[in-house]
Amino acid sequence: MRRFGLSIALTGLLALLAFPAVAADNGFYLGGSAGQTQLEIDELGEDVNSADFSGDDMAYKVFAGLRFITFLGLEGSYRDFGAPEDEVSELDGTVTADLTGYDVAAVGFLPLGIADIFAKAGMAAWDAELNLDAGDISESVTDDGEDPFYGLGFQLRFKSFAVRAEVEYFDVEGVDGLYMYSLGGSYTF
Repeated sequence: MRRFGLSIALTGLLALLAFPAVAADNGFYLGGSAGQTQLEIDELGEDVNSADFSGDDMAYKVFAGLRFITFLGLEGSYRDFGAPEDEVSELDGTVTADLTGYDVAAVGFLPLGIADIFAKAGMAAWDAELNLDAGDISESVTDDGEDPFYGLGFQLRFKSFAVRAEVEYFDVEGVDGLYMYSLGGSYTF
């Protein structure tokens, strides 16, 4: 009896995977996602080598893309990483990091019937403002740059609409970890 149940489960899985690859809705798409940013910085600066920062905040992004063929696309987005905050005892105050950015990435898709696993790699241009609030002292430092980023995700497609979950890692120089975890949706025209 167990073999029969296993056979039915495998047949169902193969049927799902056997949907034609053309079921992917290729073309131009727009979407948005919301989630959480996680930021980690060891040694905030030359003057405060022992001060570490670890914070998270709500984040969102809006994106547009073009899926040229079933397996390949190009995607660009604007994102607001939020303003992660951390109490830094070495500085006797609170540090807030306000981050935004634009990015563009190549996206590879692995179609699985009505779903896709996707991976992306690209470049992100970012702007950051670090604010220190320590009683009577209030300082602000700004920085910007361009760095690579990578992502991995899963989406479930319902005709032209897709629901997606993804994690993205930003390889920013001087930052030990900048991640964005998000859930969202897109619509293909």
